Amino acid sequence: MPRPIQATIDISAFSQNLAVARQYATKARIMAVVKADAYGHGLFSAVSGFNDADGFALLELDAAIALREAGYQRPILLLEGFFSTEEIAEFQRYRLSAVIHHEEQVAMLTKSKHALDIFLKINTGMNRLGLTPDRFSLIIQQLIDSQCAKSLTLMTHFANADVPSEKGSVIQQFESFLSITRDYHYPRSVSNSAAIVRYPETQSDWVRPGIMLYGSSPFPDKTASELRLKPVMTLSSKIIAIHDLQIGDKVGYHALFEADRPMRIGIVACGYADGYPRHAPTNTPVLINDQRSRLLGRVSMDMIAVDLTDIKHAGLNSAVILWGEGLPVDEVAHYANTNSYELLCAVAPRVKRKMMR
Repeated sequence: MPRPIQATIDISAFSQNLAVARQYATKARIMAVVKADAYGHGLFSAVSGFNDADGFALLELDAAIALREAGYQRPILLLEGFFSTEEIAEFQRYRLSAVIHHEEQVAMLTKSKHALDIFLKINTGMNRLGLTPDRFSLIIQQLIDSQCAKSLTLMTHFANADVPSEKGSVIQQFESFLSITRDYHYPRSVSNSAAIVRYPETQSDWVRPGIMLYGSSPFPDKTASELRLKPVMTLSSKIIAIHDLQIGDKVGYHALFEADRPMRIGIVACGYADGYPRHAPTNTPVLINDQRSRLLGRVSMDMIAVDLTDIKHAGLNSAVILWGEGLPVDEVAHYANTNSYELLCAVAPRVKRKMMR
């Protein structure tokens, strides 16, 4: 028997979540974000579920080429663009769109004598990637004059669209973007998952949903179910050992949990080497036999301890859901003081993926 931990990927949930995104963004084309192996779900599983997407966005050139070689013909956007002149020929060969976010990329593209579909990124306050507003007009004119842009799309990225109290900064970024680009009549791409839902006025020609497509809420104050999103990944395992504790008995490394009553605990085949968050504390929720229970003590590399005291019919091989169907990944992330992006992306290669349609 193989080790029982697995990540079940519900392909139909990809399609359902994409349909929800389209209901929010009725007039825009959808660039489904599939970077980081589709947030840990598997690139080809995701794109098969995103069959109705208008394009795909990712960071990894080899993954983009693999999509093309597998026959995907829709636009594919590399969100950090190219990193060397040598890569540009591959972009042209495989018809890949490139984000240009600094002037050196323009110099590389001009030197290469190739022409690409370009998304020109402007820094409107995120201060991560993007041209400064004062350089935008010069750079876009260089691209036009050099004829190295087969097409141009203008883009930016919001820093705070997921934070309810930051509406002002979102609108400020958007208005800055509109002001900078007002004299240029090219397609635009601005909205991420949070903006698609909360700021419909920012939607333009292309939207770029990411986390919502995987069934997780982009907001701390709204659940995925409230947004009609369905979890795609269910991380599950089984009980592999059971212990009875007396008052004062301790559990796990550094004895972080001490029993205050007679208890029954189970050991689950799942640890931080599988991608479960090491800093998840006691009381982080789990489901055992579809009943809600809790983590006990320190997460170790390959195992966690859970409370079986009040769980009916729990025993060896009882099913444990770490997150997914019945237990939102957002809730687990909240207990672990992180976000769902990190948990989903961190699921280790050693965890078997099971595809379900």
